[in-house]
This record gives sequence, structure tokens and C-alpha cells, in this order.
Amino acid sequence: FVVINQKGIDPFSLDALAKEGILGLRRAKRRNMERLALACGGTAMNSVEELTEDCLGQAGLVYEHMLGENKFTYVEKCAKPQSVTILMKGPNKHTLTQIKDAVRDGLRAVKNAIEDGCVIPGAGAYEVATNIALKKYLETVKGRARLGIQAYADGMLIIPKTLGTNSGFDAQEVIVKLLQEGALNPTVGLDCDSGEACVPQDQGIYDNYRVKKQMINSCTVIASNLLLVDEIMRAGMSSLKG
Repeated sequence: FVVINQKGIDPFSLDALAKEGILGLRRAKRRNMERLALACGGTAMNSVEELTEDCLGQAGLVYEHMLGENKFTYVEKCAKPQSVTILMKGPNKHTLTQIKDAVRDGLRAVKNAIEDGCVIPGAGAYEVATNIALKKYLETVKGRARLGIQAYADGMLIIPKTLGTNSGFDAQEVIVKLLQEGALNPTVGLDCDSGEACVPQDQGIYDNYRVKKQMINSCTVIASNLLLVDEIMRAGMSSLKG
């Protein structure tokens, strides 16, 4: 048996537990107690009077292990764990921070894909396809609205341009290649290794649906607000002149 307490355990109690073959762990952090309940299936109790067998969790192996100068307690072989720990190692704090961010982003991307139930081709394919679709729609529109559609379509190419620039390729050449291939294939993205057009699905490159949805919504709202500010400033200047 293992007893894990969020507060302290006095030496006499620890000795009594040890004589009965019970491992006592004290001063556990609150977040660790919550994770232990999810991992082992037990329930955190506030008093010993309410303890029952139903409150106990299960773990096949509990042991202590030294990592550097710190001692950690490992709880392994849980029956139906709902919480796990990912151990990261690195030579310095900066590397650990990068690894931590990468793991967290990856887990969130998987979570979003599961909740959305779908994904979108990545590598700039969505932006290229949207640009081509807007250009086709532009031919059916008359008046000043054409300027807004043209600007929106050009703005969608920022992400493919950035991908090409960050990969060391000329942004203009990248866009020309993508638009040429996009006219033939509806899902064409940028291969950051070669700078050529590729089919993202063949290379397993996808984006989250909710991320693209939020991007479209946010950029539209921000652009509208900026244009509204310009209109307000113009109105203010004209009133001063009058």
C-alpha cells in the first residue's frame, strides 16, 4: 500500500506505516494529487474516517528514482490511466522550453483534430486554393467590392510566402509555382525541402480545421476594425476643416 498526503506526515506515523509495509509520501502538490486520482482511479479524501475500499486506486509499481540531484516518485502500471507524465530531458533550460512547447503544441493539435473530426491540407494549400477561388469569384463582381476581394485574395498568400522565405527560397518564385500548379490541382502546397509544389496529403501535412476557421474570422474582424478606424479619422479631419 502507498499513502500520499498533501500535508505533512510526522515521523512517528511514518514509522508506524513502514512497520506495516506501507509507503508514506508527504507534501504532494495539489496538481499532482489531482493527476494521481486520474492515473490510479482513486479518490482524494479529506479525513481517514471516510476511507473505504472504494476510495483506493491501483498501480502495479511505485518506486523512487534519482534524476540528477532530484528524487522523483514513479507510479507505473496503472489499470486505466486517464493522466500520464511525459519526462523531458535537455542540456539547458532553453532546450527544455522548446521541447515542452513542441510537445504541448503537438498534443493540442491532436486534441483539436479529434474534437473537429476533420483536418485541412497544410503547407499553404488552403491559402492557395482560397486565393484561386476568390480570383474566380472576382470576375463575377462589379464595383468597389472588387478591390476588397482582390486585397483579401492577395492577403491569403502571406502564409505560403512566409513558408517559402523561412525555407530559404524566393517568395515570388514560390507563389508563381503554387498558383500554376493550383490551377491544375485543388490541393497544392509548398515542399519546404525542395521549394517545389507538392500534395500535402501525400506527405502527411495537415492543419487543424478550427485553427483555419479562427484565422479567417480574426483577420476579417481585424481588417474591418482597421478600416473603420480610418473612416473615423477621416470624418474627424473633415469636421475640423469645416
